[in-house]
Amino acid sequence: ILGPWSLIALGVGVIIGAGLFSITGAVAAGYTGPAITLSFAIAALGCCFAGLCYAEFASMIPVAGSAYTYSYATMGELVAWIIGWDLVLEYCVAATTVSISWSRYLVVFLEGFGVHLPQALTACPWDGGIVNIPAFLIVVLMSILLIRGTEGSSIFNGIIVFLKVSVVLVFVVLGWKYIRMENYTPYIPTNTGTLGEFGFSGILRGAAIVFFAFLGFDAVSTAAQETKNPKRDMPIGILMSLVVCTILYMLFAHVMTGVVHYSAFAGQNGIAPVAIAIDHMGQMDAFGVIRPDYPWMNRAIVIAILLGYCSVIMVTLLGQSRVFLSMSRDGLLPPLFSHIHEKFRTPARSNFLFMLLVGTLAAFVPASVAGEMCSIGTLFAFTLVCAGVLIVRKTMPDAPRSF
Repeated sequence: ILGPWSLIALGVGVIIGAGLFSITGAVAAGYTGPAITLSFAIAALGCCFAGLCYAEFASMIPVAGSAYTYSYATMGELVAWIIGWDLVLEYCVAATTVSISWSRYLVVFLEGFGVHLPQALTACPWDGGIVNIPAFLIVVLMSILLIRGTEGSSIFNGIIVFLKVSVVLVFVVLGWKYIRMENYTPYIPTNTGTLGEFGFSGILRGAAIVFFAFLGFDAVSTAAQETKNPKRDMPIGILMSLVVCTILYMLFAHVMTGVVHYSAFAGQNGIAPVAIAIDHMGQMDAFGVIRPDYPWMNRAIVIAILLGYCSVIMVTLLGQSRVFLSMSRDGLLPPLFSHIHEKFRTPARSNFLFMLLVGTLAAFVPASVAGEMCSIGTLFAFTLVCAGVLIVRKTMPDAPRSF
C-alpha cells in the first residue's frame, strides 16, 4: 500500500529524533561552533553514498531488508553475524542516548511548573549525579509496551511525525528574527591546538558525531514488502527523506547557533539545547536579562520532543530484538532469542533482556559517550552494505538492477 510519499514520510519520521534535539548543542559547544551546519552537510554526503547502496539493494532484493539481510545474502554467515551484533550495538546505544536525553527534557519540563528533581537521581555519576532514574523508567515502560505486543496505530505514528517536523519548522521560523550576527563570528572558531577541537578538524569530528542524527534512513528499506513498486519507490523514499532532513537539520543548526552563542551549550545543558535557545528568543531588559517572547513555546516543544522520543525509543528497542530474532532463526544465536511468548506473540524474553541492558546503560552512562558509540556502529553497518554492493557487482554481474 505504500507509495513514494509514504516512504519519504516514514524516513523523515525515523530520522528526525534525538540526534537533532540533543547532540547538536554538545557538538557545537565542543568541536565546531556555528560551523556545525558544515558538519551536517558532510555527514549528509556520506549518508547519501550509503543511501545509494541501500537503494540498489532494496530495489534488487525487495524483502524486509536491513544491513544484516544484505550482508547475509552477499558475504555469508560470519559477516552477517558480525553485522547483526553491530546493529544491536547501534540500536542499543541509540535507545540509551535517546533515553538520557528524554530524562533531561523531562527535568526541563517539570522545572517550568516549579518541580525540581534532584540531580543525584537524574544524572549518571560522570555527569554529577548517582543514577538516572527517569531514563531507566522510560526504557522499562517502552519495553513493557513491546512485550505486550502493543503496536502504535498509523494515526498515532502520523501525529508523532507531524509533531517532530512541526517542532523544527516552528523553531526555525520563530527563531530566525532573533539571530544575532555576532554569534557567527568567527564562523569557524580557531583550533585550540588539539586535533578535533574547532577548526577544520573540528568540523570533520563534528560530522562523525552528528552522523548519529541521520540514523534511521535505512529503516525505509525494511518497508520494501509493503511498497507498491519497490524498484522505483524505495530509492525515492530513501534518498528524498535524506534530502528533506538535511535541509531541516542545517536550518535548525543555523538558527540555534545564531540565537545563542555556541559556548552556552557547554556542560550538562548541552543535552537540551532547544530549551536554551528558546529562552534567548526575546528582548533584553534594562537589567541585561532576556525576557523570552514565547514562554509557551518552550513547554509545547518539550512536550512534542518527549512524545517523539518515546516513539524513537520504542522503534530502536523493537529493532534490536527483531535483529536477534532473525539471527536466532538463522542459527547464529541460541533459541532463547527467537522464543515467542504464547499469549503476546512477541519475543518477550529478548525484549526483557534488552530492557535490563539498555535501562542500566541509560542509568549510568554519559550521553556524549553513548552518542559517539552509536555513530561508530552506524558507520560500520553502512560500510558493510557498501562493500556488499561492490561484491554483488562482481559475483552477480548479470543480476537485474532496477536502480
